[in-house]
Amino acid sequence: MRKNGMKMLTRQSPMAIQSASSRSSLSCPQGLHHECKDHRALCGVLESCKCNLELRVVSQTHARIIKCGFETYPSVVASLMSAYKHCDKFGLAYRILDEVSLSDFNLVTMNIIIENCMRIGECDVAKKVFCKMPDKDVVSWNSMIGGFVRNARFDEALRFFREMLSSKVEPDKFTFASVITGCARLGALNHAYWVHNLIIEKKIELNFILSAALIDMYSKCGKIQMAKEVFDTVLRNDVSVWNAMISGVAIHGLAADAIAIFTKMEMFNVLPDSITFLGLLTACSHCGLVEEGRKYFDHMRSRYSIQPQLEHYGAMVDLLGRAGHIEEAYGLITSMTMEPDVVVWRALLSACRTFKRLELGEVAIANISRLMGGDYVLLSNMYCYLKRWDTAENVREIMKKKGVRKSQGKSWLELAGVIHQFKAGDRSHPEAEAIDKILGSLIQRTKSEGFLPATELVLMDVSEEEKEGNLYHHSEKLALAYGILKTSPGTEIRISKNLRICHDCHSWIKMISRLLRRVIIVRDRIRFHQFEGGLCSCGDYW
Repeated sequence: MRKNGMKMLTRQSPMAIQSASSRSSLSCPQGLHHECKDHRALCGVLESCKCNLELRVVSQTHARIIKCGFETYPSVVASLMSAYKHCDKFGLAYRILDEVSLSDFNLVTMNIIIENCMRIGECDVAKKVFCKMPDKDVVSWNSMIGGFVRNARFDEALRFFREMLSSKVEPDKFTFASVITGCARLGALNHAYWVHNLIIEKKIELNFILSAALIDMYSKCGKIQMAKEVFDTVLRNDVSVWNAMISGVAIHGLAADAIAIFTKMEMFNVLPDSITFLGLLTACSHCGLVEEGRKYFDHMRSRYSIQPQLEHYGAMVDLLGRAGHIEEAYGLITSMTMEPDVVVWRALLSACRTFKRLELGEVAIANISRLMGGDYVLLSNMYCYLKRWDTAENVREIMKKKGVRKSQGKSWLELAGVIHQFKAGDRSHPEAEAIDKILGSLIQRTKSEGFLPATELVLMDVSEEEKEGNLYHHSEKLALAYGILKTSPGTEIRISKNLRICHDCHSWIKMISRLLRRVIIVRDRIRFHQFEGGLCSCGDYW
């Protein structure tokens, strides 16, 4: 960025910038005068301004950046644009961007600016920088695609990948590693097949990173057998490949397979790491294998000298809690050598909800420093199960006063290469009327077969009819109705969901799978559920 251009920009910024240009009158945040030699400190000030929306301080810091000569530092440019954008000064943010595009920055520097924008979550700013670049190399494309994936904007990652394929720049291993991760997170099977075929077509050599990513992708797209086939054909000299396979079978509830793979891993003299044992404990948790879980939790310390981290304690609390060993789970938490984090306490809270252990549930709530919507909902759930409506309503009132909202249920499925997303109670889909018609007919059919909605799960003291109405418009039911509408009889339907599937939807989809003779696969936040013939692969244990 040309220094003169930046100075012109600051002269047209708020008055604070102009006064900041004077050495004697600069009124900056405390300590800013002494941090001029460290551009990272200035970036830190800008980051804090984003939270507090302190435009005056952003302007003063901008002046200090110019005074100190940091206006060409990529991380500073990214932070400055982001700070102005958060203060609703889009004009200033994009004028900085104009200066960047008119500057004599080389390709490497521009790539670093994109990387820094993505790192702080400014995908749209990164996109504008990218579009203004006269030349782009593979690093430019990788920074965009990888950044979108890291910021959970998977559709955009795939769109940019398609654009890259249409450009003169060839994708490399890093490109494919990001794209594979995007496909895995979306659970988009058709995209997964397409990307895998491209890897073969372009003769991309599979290193351990890509091998592990492919196994993870097929596992998370619901094709565990395909994941096993990849595992059997690739080089397995790195622990990450074994970890991907163990974690893959774990989320499918195949604990016996996870244990068998670990045994084989030991035979091949591949040393396990902390991720290996996290996968094993997760597998044991999904199948209620308490003794095996205890054994592996002990082995990681005694046999492999791997000290349990918070994730391992969380998995063990989850394992014990799901199996009803609430006191032992709580005892494990109190014996931890480190401070239990929110994940550990939430695992206990979830178990307390399932087994209606109100006292310990309240202990868990008291130890979660920053309560999220889901925490309040779990506690409210317990009160509702016990028909303590007034107390449940008090929890809801606390949520309202604190501005805490429950995470909205979202489900999506891929049809003909297009991702269709649904929200609970949502009628925004172009084919909403047809979806309602299909859903209504399914509801009537399941009722005639004796299905009873689990109305005790609806967190309010209202009529049974109102409760049923709430349950019937959960996002996974809308997605399933759309899948049935758009596919031929007997076609397998695959749905992904951002939250844990509720008991009512679980029971309802089991019945639908029997009545329609369909295989329905649902990937929720915890694991996979394969519904077939009125049964679920989880064995109703999740």
